[in-house]
Amino acid sequence: MKIFIFCFILVNSLIAGEYYAKLEPIESYTVKSAVSGKVVFSNTKIEGSKANNSVIIEIDSKVNKMDLSQSRNKLKYINDMIAIENNNYKRLNKVSSKSAFEKDTQKLKVINLKSSKADMTIQIENLKDTIKNKKLIEKSNYISNIAVKQGDYVTPGTLLYESKDLSKAKLEFYVPINEVENLKEKAIYLDGKKSDVKINKIYTIADSQHISSYKIQLLVSNIDTFSRLVKIEFK
Repeated sequence: MKIFIFCFILVNSLIAGEYYAKLEPIESYTVKSAVSGKVVFSNTKIEGSKANNSVIIEIDSKVNKMDLSQSRNKLKYINDMIAIENNNYKRLNKVSSKSAFEKDTQKLKVINLKSSKADMTIQIENLKDTIKNKKLIEKSNYISNIAVKQGDYVTPGTLLYESKDLSKAKLEFYVPINEVENLKEKAIYLDGKKSDVKINKIYTIADSQHISSYKIQLLVSNIDTFSRLVKIEFK
């Protein structure tokens, strides 16, 4: 009799499609440095909390800002020189006594200045990008780990911090391949309660560890507690 009851429960469990998964943030980010420099600010106080348009890491950009200011001035000078030399070329071009060589020489001055302008414009954009990459701001993600401290020197690829998007949670678990089709139209119960959650994604290529199963992903909203185990049933 006991064996019969056990078998009945086991069969019901299989029919119901009972699985377990841990509630994880929908996205996790590993933020690495794109530039070299000394860390002048590390917001260690925010570690373990959610950001609110918060500066997390700042790398020294004093020299870059000076360079940017001077480069912008140089660009203004180049523009002035282009205007002057271009006017000179137009006047020279109207003088019939001037040789073609003289006119071409003046034209080359204008072309060279325009080339210098293009180079300076690229330099300014690169400096702006470098400065931007030296001040890392998070809007609302949870900061799970800060890997550098004030005074550390970082290079491209150095881990700066890790953050997580808590706007939703995901549940990922593995289902035998031959059972996946049967689950698509069934209601999903979480911890015994019927939910409006739907299957978000089915990974239809088995990985090296679960060679006979597909990974299923569910997305769950309005989560207060992450990293807890959830029972998932399909009925």
